[in-house]
Amino acid sequence: MFVRDATVADLPDVMNVLDGAALSIDVETVRESIAEDGTLVACEGGERSRSDERPGGPLAPADGERVLGALVLDGDHVAAVAVRRRRRGQGIGTALVEAAAERRQRLTAAFDADVKPFYEGLGFTVETVDEAGRWRGTRSTDG
Repeated sequence: MFVRDATVADLPDVMNVLDGAALSIDVETVRESIAEDGTLVACEGGERSRSDERPGGPLAPADGERVLGALVLDGDHVAAVAVRRRRRGQGIGTALVEAAAERRQRLTAAFDADVKPFYEGLGFTVETVDEAGRWRGTRSTDG
């Protein structure tokens, strides 16, 4: 499993993963995030070679790759993170958040109570928000 920047070619797979997790995020938001190098995908499979690399840009999807999870950033805010149902609990979401933290000095997120332990385990400082059952978290990294 590896994490890379998403490309426009990944958009259908990213939306499939997000929809499968019942996350409400529209395709234009994801498309804009991809264009701004703010969407990450966790993948498996595919053959990679040096010729797949593009200086200053994301790797193109390799033949045979399967998107296992996706994380969408809106600036420094985690707008969505999701992993395919059968692959949950295998560290894929953690890898996505850690990769995002390498790209940003600060991350924020808003989430439901059932994923609070996930964010706390990743070093987010969490607090309740006014909405019942909702939390927000902040993680700062030492640059």
